[in-house]
Amino acid sequence: MTAIASAHDPAATVAPSPHPLRNAAFVRLWLGSTVSLLGDQFYLVALPWVVLQITGSAIAIGTILMTAAIPRAVLMLMGGAVTDRFSPRRILMATAAARAIVVGAVAVLLWYRVVHIWHLYLLGLAFGIADAFSMPAGSALMPRVVGRDQLVRANSVTQTTSQVTTIAGPAPAGLVITRLGAAWAFVLDAISFLFVIAALWTLPDPPPTAAPKKPAMWHAVREGIQYVRRDQALSSLMLLAAMLNVCISGPMSVGLAYMAKVKFGSPAAFGFAVSSLAAGGLLGALSAGLVTIRRRGILLLSASAAIAVCLATLGFLDRLPAIAAGLVIMAACAAVTNIHLASWVQGRVDPAIRGRVISVLMLSAVGLQPLSLAAAGVLAAWSLTGMFLVAAAALLAVTAAGAMRLTVREIA
Repeated sequence: MTAIASAHDPAATVAPSPHPLRNAAFVRLWLGSTVSLLGDQFYLVALPWVVLQITGSAIAIGTILMTAAIPRAVLMLMGGAVTDRFSPRRILMATAAARAIVVGAVAVLLWYRVVHIWHLYLLGLAFGIADAFSMPAGSALMPRVVGRDQLVRANSVTQTTSQVTTIAGPAPAGLVITRLGAAWAFVLDAISFLFVIAALWTLPDPPPTAAPKKPAMWHAVREGIQYVRRDQALSSLMLLAAMLNVCISGPMSVGLAYMAKVKFGSPAAFGFAVSSLAAGGLLGALSAGLVTIRRRGILLLSASAAIAVCLATLGFLDRLPAIAAGLVIMAACAAVTNIHLASWVQGRVDPAIRGRVISVLMLSAVGLQPLSLAAAGVLAAWSLTGMFLVAAAALLAVTAAGAMRLTVREIA
């Protein structure tokens, strides 16, 4: 298959290729991942429900989520190094199998009514560790499945599917939990992992090549960080990705709920705002794959600036439709930025170090989330409008710094 053969050489130039959905290997991976994503929605709905049934405490939900978030951030760079050392496909198969076993074990405990809260902490810990290795491996695998000129469309398809499952999956999950019990939600999630494992099983690994002796693990991690630091365009976009995460995740998670309470006094307003974010994310993921962009650097900088402007205006808006419109624009721009940034990194970086560079990118995207949440809480208590303005100013400053670099503006 031409698309797969050309993916091993990032510098190869080929004739315009067909859409990734005409690539049989990609379609198998996409279908298997879609089933797994749907299964994840059952897990994401069932887990907090079970925690509340056992403890009745919202704090317990937060601490279990933190139990997953901490190892995810701490081990992310190591996950990238392991991805470069071994096969990304096999890492994904191993982490999916581990998740299936752990989720299946919790389902059995629920079935026999012997589950305890510490079991769920172990579940969160296991998922966090698996995420640290599967996230860089999944992104590093994509250039081995599709050609370089297919990356944007392939990432658009996967991100669009992720948005659709996030919107469509929770309602059936809640129905299953209500009708059949939480144990069945975990069973279905465990089964869903088998589909992505089957899809990965059919994909080939690249032929083995003679390679120099691999460096020690921590030295390999340091090589990935140094690679990013030496590349001016890459380091600038990594900083932009980190600032996007800091300026969006906290204000959206904390600020929107606080805004709904203070300005509208209604949980329905918060739900409408969250739905607007989901709709914008879906719109952005779809448009990224449909529109061909030649000046990617200008696109990323423009999208970042648009997000900053929307953030700055949110604190001054008092009408829910106007707020929803701003959120749609923000989420659409964020989705476009994520897809094009990931595709650019996947196609630009040497395959020998790709996993480590991707892990730095992902750490910049998720590692600062706890800091963003804490800062947003403090700033929102001081001033809701001030929180949005501070986030907008910080994002604009980093965007302006990137725009001043010719290497960033000329990214194609």
